[in-house]
Amino acid sequence: MKKLSFLLLFFAASLFAEAQVATNIYWVQFTDKNDSPYSIDNPEDYLSPRALQRRANLGITIDAYDIPVNPQYLQAVADCGAQLINPSKWLNGVSVYTTDSNVIGAINALPFVAEVRSCPNDLKAQELKERWMANEMKPTTVNRGMNGFYGGAEAQVTQLKVNLLHDMGYDGTGVVVAVLDGGFIGTEEASCFDNMREEGRLLGVRDFVYGSSSVYSQSTHGTSCLSTMAAYDPNNMVGTAYKASYYLIHTEDGDTENIIEEYNWVSGAEYADSLGVDVCTTSLGYIDFDMSEWNHPFEHFDGKTAPMTIGAEIAASRGMICMNAAGNEGDGVCTLGIPADAEHILTVGAVDGNGNRASFSSVGPTYDDRIKPDVMAMGQGTYVASGYGSWWPYYNGDGTSFATPVLAGAVTCLRQALPYTSVQELCDVIRASGDRADNPDSKYGYGVPDFSQALELLSVEEPMGNTPAHIITVYPNPSNGEVHVLLNDLHKAELTIYDFMGHKLHSYSFNGLNHTSFERYLNTLNSGVYFINAVSESGSETLKLVLTR
Repeated sequence: MKKLSFLLLFFAASLFAEAQVATNIYWVQFTDKNDSPYSIDNPEDYLSPRALQRRANLGITIDAYDIPVNPQYLQAVADCGAQLINPSKWLNGVSVYTTDSNVIGAINALPFVAEVRSCPNDLKAQELKERWMANEMKPTTVNRGMNGFYGGAEAQVTQLKVNLLHDMGYDGTGVVVAVLDGGFIGTEEASCFDNMREEGRLLGVRDFVYGSSSVYSQSTHGTSCLSTMAAYDPNNMVGTAYKASYYLIHTEDGDTENIIEEYNWVSGAEYADSLGVDVCTTSLGYIDFDMSEWNHPFEHFDGKTAPMTIGAEIAASRGMICMNAAGNEGDGVCTLGIPADAEHILTVGAVDGNGNRASFSSVGPTYDDRIKPDVMAMGQGTYVASGYGSWWPYYNGDGTSFATPVLAGAVTCLRQALPYTSVQELCDVIRASGDRADNPDSKYGYGVPDFSQALELLSVEEPMGNTPAHIITVYPNPSNGEVHVLLNDLHKAELTIYDFMGHKLHSYSFNGLNHTSFERYLNTLNSGVYFINAVSESGSETLKLVLTR
């Protein structure tokens, strides 16, 4: 039984004995959003000022995905006798609970209901999963000593060079991160989060599993993931984004493995989006469920089929930078967990402190033959908070679960430095700064990123407009298709193309008339960041070109 929520901490067996299994949950899919009281013209009715500002900063328009589920449809479903759980505007449906088959029949008869999907659990499969979790959730025997300011976390912080961003003042201040996970036991008490709580940077919590007012139950997994970013306990443990602000969102039910958890996650991501969250990190993933009818075969790993993958793609299109753990299933043919197949997120694999891939780290490629994971971070011997109090505050753990938030904290610092850079460009440059970017594969992706290099690449001043001060203009930039070049200077220009590592690729004597051959060369380049140095009689300049093929 594959359980891919990657909860790699030790749980006492008694936690599982109390599992409450929901067997009467359904997903109701609506046909449309017609006659909604909400409008694209009035987004302030359903998006916070911060969410609207993020969209304005990134040039993202409001569209039909942003419109909430029609409340009249929700009321009609409730009037049939079902208990509403979580609506999803991105998927345009709602999860419900009922034990009465007649209620389901009545819902199916509603003219705006496309279908009702049953999401039951199987008790025998649940028992198998619980035994798997009890065996897997154990700390590793690695025990790193303290190492200055970052304490035991120094290796995972410095491996990404995010400490250099910290030195420049980019520590996550002003950036909001959502952690979607399976529970946050101990977060409200752990001393490494005192600074976050005292400064009011724990902005809120939300439970999409039980609908309770607390997320501090069921699992310490979210606590450990959070600590890799938010911990501030100098000389013991300091995370990669120790001054960011956080929302804690519970979407994974540790007592079941049900496809409804994918829908929970989408609702949680929508909630994060509506609050204006900048970075969304998730150490969950799914392949097999308690009921095999919902299992994800290889064909589902195409970036557009599974509910959670669809939600992740929409989340990225709203301007949130999303990261997801690759999984802990090791080698094979696409051992990823949904939604690690999503194209426009960063899927994170695990390496050790020396940059060697952990044997358990899941691999791609996706069904449509895209490279996954995208990048790697330290997920073997990662230093984390335990969630079990002062008697055992920290330990070393293994899992892409931990590699993912380590990297998410670094992304948070990069977002602080570059608040107006698009999600696509940030992700592309992070890939381009990986130590295997010249030869990516489906075990390492683009490798371990260097965030100081990523910041340097993105900080190159880009000429604005076609003015005589600029020798050439390259457009569109970024480009996911053909690239065009204009000569603005009256004289010819000598052009030299470099990759992001500074390797010279080609030189041209450009007079404006031979733009076709120059453009043809640019259009042979793979996705990545390139630099074009132009020299003419009037001076010289360097332009950054970002390609997202």
